[in-house]
Amino acid sequence: MLESDVLAAAFADTIALHEQVRRADPRPVVDAVVAVRAALGAGGKLLIFGNGGSAADAQHAAAELVGRFARERRGLAAVALTSDSSIVTSVANDYGYDRIFARQIEALGRPGDVALGISTSGASANVVAALEAARRGGLKTIALTGRDGGAVGRQADIHINVPSESTPRIQEVHRTLLHVLCDLVERTCVDR
Repeated sequence: MLESDVLAAAFADTIALHEQVRRADPRPVVDAVVAVRAALGAGGKLLIFGNGGSAADAQHAAAELVGRFARERRGLAAVALTSDSSIVTSVANDYGYDRIFARQIEALGRPGDVALGISTSGASANVVAALEAARRGGLKTIALTGRDGGAVGRQADIHINVPSESTPRIQEVHRTLLHVLCDLVERTCVDR
């Protein structure tokens, strides 16, 4: 296959998946925006986490909220639980990799906060454990998943699913959905 064919196929596939998600029921995305707005409006925070590319997406979304997405406004309380290598490695060493996010949820989460777990497979044991810890701690839980959503999707109060088997295509749509979430949250708190 020529490089230009690979390029064309990648764009065709991601456009098709974006279109499929665009036509899907918007309620989970709207519910996620409402939950995040409510938490931030009440002085709470958004805790975001995932593995690999999803870890990078967690950091990206937190940066958009703490900094700014597209408008000048106050900083919003969002924390990527993937960013502190000392915490991640010490918890992994002392408690196991499956606890790296759950332990941080237990330490940082408060009732009324929101925990947003990202998993392209829907099977990440440490994301499931974190959502379980969040639920026990009185946090609202959101899952952003791929494939059929798996155990991660079943563990969340709000489940946003990108129904694909292709990790790169799922990640591309996840980034779009996270940008939409940031945009809609930000629109309600623009400093005037």
